[in-house]
Amino acid sequence: MPLRRRAAALSLAAAGALALAGCGSAGPTGGSDHGAGSQSVAQGGKDFGKAAEETAKMGTDAAPGHFPRTVRHAMGTTTLRSAPKRVIVLDVGELDNVVSLGIKPVGYAPTEGDKAIPDYLKKDAGDPESVGTVNGLNLEAVNRLRPDLILGSRLRAEKQYQQLSKIAPTVFSIRPGYTWKQNYLLNAAALDKTSEAEAKLAAYEATARRLGQDIGPKKPTVTMLRYMPQFTRLYAQRSFIGTVLKDVGLPRPENQRADDLATEVGPENIDQADADWIFTGVYGDPGSTKRDTAERNPLWKNLKAVRDGHARNVKDETWYLGLGVTAADGVLDDLRGFLVRH
Repeated sequence: MPLRRRAAALSLAAAGALALAGCGSAGPTGGSDHGAGSQSVAQGGKDFGKAAEETAKMGTDAAPGHFPRTVRHAMGTTTLRSAPKRVIVLDVGELDNVVSLGIKPVGYAPTEGDKAIPDYLKKDAGDPESVGTVNGLNLEAVNRLRPDLILGSRLRAEKQYQQLSKIAPTVFSIRPGYTWKQNYLLNAAALDKTSEAEAKLAAYEATARRLGQDIGPKKPTVTMLRYMPQFTRLYAQRSFIGTVLKDVGLPRPENQRADDLATEVGPENIDQADADWIFTGVYGDPGSTKRDTAERNPLWKNLKAVRDGHARNVKDETWYLGLGVTAADGVLDDLRGFLVRH
């Protein structure tokens, strides 16, 4: 059953596999760090701030092309007997990672906010079957697909790791988000695609540097504003988009320079979003957010970016949900269109 027919599978599984698995659904991946995974690596958790550093220590000592190979990851070690051919990915970041390395996964757990293959990956992702959602995995569907590798994260699915690892070799990063480069190399180590991943990251970083040079020495401040059903966020340094802006060298307003994922604002204090440019994303159904209320507020209309015509809506699936090198490349293309004068 392809991903486009996921709804029937999820309803059939709800009373069975999900209950047995003890899966929780405490909010969408885009809206909350909380789910069936680890609270210690969620925003504000004791291990959040060192996740990138710790992930960078993971991987394999196996030579290119050599199997069996043992991979160190967030849940211990996993040995792969041969090169994986049937890969299941449990979040958008892992999907971006494997597709960028030329692999069409057999299974995918989409986000609750957008239960389809992201548009920017559709051409190369194939037609993977649904295995639930990031916060509601369907273990029966995972098992039915006979995977030989499962890629996910401790943040999303720590409680399901033991069950998943009995189905197939399972490799977990610590968390998605600002650790996306380290996660990419970890996934590549399991897939024996390290050199390809390193080359793509090097190309991305060169493009980011070139963009920064082309914008010029007097760079505008940039606000990342995201409307979500539960709250509205200003994304800070330790987020996917925060790392991309940093790689370009774009400065942030002071309230977005924190070593954190994001801060929350409401319509009554939307003036905290002030900057030279504001890039807004919407997670899920725009009608379920406070976007209209916020942007009808006189405080919004008086923001510098709004007065100057520099408030832009951007694709949430690349700027905020992408979490991989393909999405990052897309953000760089968008930024060039907005910020470089032709």
